[in-house]
Amino acid sequence: MAPILPISAPALVEPLKASGGSGGDSFGQAFANAIQSVEGANQDANASVQRFLTGEGEELHNTVLATTRAEMAFDMFLQTRNKVVAAYQEIMKLQL
Repeated sequence: MAPILPISAPALVEPLKASGGSGGDSFGQAFANAIQSVEGANQDANASVQRFLTGEGEELHNTVLATTRAEMAFDMFLQTRNKVVAAYQEIMKLQL
């Protein structure tokens, strides 16, 4: 039986490093990393469910934790996207 490990918040976006160029590449890379992180959590959850259903020794609590992690990662990514869209809309409302 595997030990129960503490649940930590998934790191969707690594801190951006200052670069000499435009910020577009950094934001694009951070966004791509966030999508990959969410997709990885989803794939892990799907694999865990598949192992549980086929009887490959996966325990129910591990499957539930993997599914919950994937759901929380997606929810956090979705809320971050909503905040970015709202900020963009506010910037577009500014009069220059």
